[in-house]
Amino acid sequence: MLKRVLSRSYTTIDRWNSIITTIESTGGKYKYVAKDNILHKGLTTCASEILSNFESPYDATVIELLNKDMDLIGKANLDQFGMGSATANTIYGTVINPLFEDDDYITGGSSGGSAAAVAANLCDFSLGTDTGGSVRSPASNCGLYGYKPSYGRISRWGVIPYAQSLDTVGIITREMNVMKEVFTILDQYDDKDPTSMPQDIRDKVAKAVEVRNRERNGKYVFGIPEEIIVEELTDEVKYKLSLVIEKLLDLGHTVVPVSVPSIKKSISTYYAIATSEASSNFSRLDGIRYGKDHNFEGGDETIRGNRSKGFGEVVRKRIVLGNYSISADSGDFYSRAVEVRQQISKEFNEIFYLPHQMTNPDGLFEDPSKVDFLVTPATINKPLKISDYIKMEENSMDELTNDILSLPMSLGGLPAVSVPIKDKGLDISTQGIQISGQYGDDYSVLDMGDKIIKEMNM
Repeated sequence: MLKRVLSRSYTTIDRWNSIITTIESTGGKYKYVAKDNILHKGLTTCASEILSNFESPYDATVIELLNKDMDLIGKANLDQFGMGSATANTIYGTVINPLFEDDDYITGGSSGGSAAAVAANLCDFSLGTDTGGSVRSPASNCGLYGYKPSYGRISRWGVIPYAQSLDTVGIITREMNVMKEVFTILDQYDDKDPTSMPQDIRDKVAKAVEVRNRERNGKYVFGIPEEIIVEELTDEVKYKLSLVIEKLLDLGHTVVPVSVPSIKKSISTYYAIATSEASSNFSRLDGIRYGKDHNFEGGDETIRGNRSKGFGEVVRKRIVLGNYSISADSGDFYSRAVEVRQQISKEFNEIFYLPHQMTNPDGLFEDPSKVDFLVTPATINKPLKISDYIKMEENSMDELTNDILSLPMSLGGLPAVSVPIKDKGLDISTQGIQISGQYGDDYSVLDMGDKIIKEMNM
């Protein structure tokens, strides 16, 4: 199977529909695949008809950094432009979860191809993008580590944007040591990316973390936001969360309930912001400036026809929603959503012990009862069968419920990692636990995720 994957063809190759293009290996330390919205010198389609013939003339910064020692062997399938939660909205076919043999299950999305490639041992790690959970969810469903960094920590230059104020490049691995090694390579300031975290902020975060760690002396405070304990959480998810809490208490840490009230508004806030930014970003994809031209006659017909034929149904719906959100008729949805987002960030800052080095760089460690990390489920349930997912799509609110676990961290720009906890009585994990921390505290979040798994002998 691996031999077939490494053949250089531009097709959907393997059973899991995860690799959509393959690239010749040159013998680097690790082999990896990149989600097909991350540019490399070659075909980059975003799993869409409108970019099906687009070849990038340059590599994204993350590709440049990794290709010094690693081998990019393929591009991974995704929900078109990152819009979806099952990797089913794609011209290459729905991605199938490699963990299951009895039936075809979803991976989650939108980085489902990236997760499937790692789960199927086709590569050592993969790159995805996480706008609202798009790395953490499929990683959780495929029994992997899935990491979303603090916003701006990894360069976005060369990533085709969905919602630029939320997009982050994330990493999916089977092993945490590989995750840390890859992140260390990518954790660099990039002057080509205007949203890249400045070096002085990185230095301030490192110094503040040193102070926090010295004062905590190895014993940390973990918070569980009350707002994420929703009715839809399955008993299996609650059981895994309780296992982690018990282990943390056994190790001498403190676990406390916390409240971030505006989390309840995160779904509506996210979709107002994300769709508004997407509608603006995708305006250039008209078949004239960018995108495939289907040779319609007349200017208006050309643009309308190219976009109608080139975008899938989900993308078209979100563009329409975004156009409305930034229109005069909406009542200023976008601006109101930005205000709620700011409130969510403020509420997160109020519960963390570590000061936020962008908004409160002079903050002092005054209240040791505040938390160092948050621990939450990564998904509300196990992966669905593809047939069941198709039925569920008829009620879009069911699909959105999962987002309540991942969207708050995206809106706050916080680092978060999904770690695999084995299913009861089985050797696989299909539901992860999410560890998140204060803005910039990425290495601590990864270390804590690693320690939890090691201590639980998973």
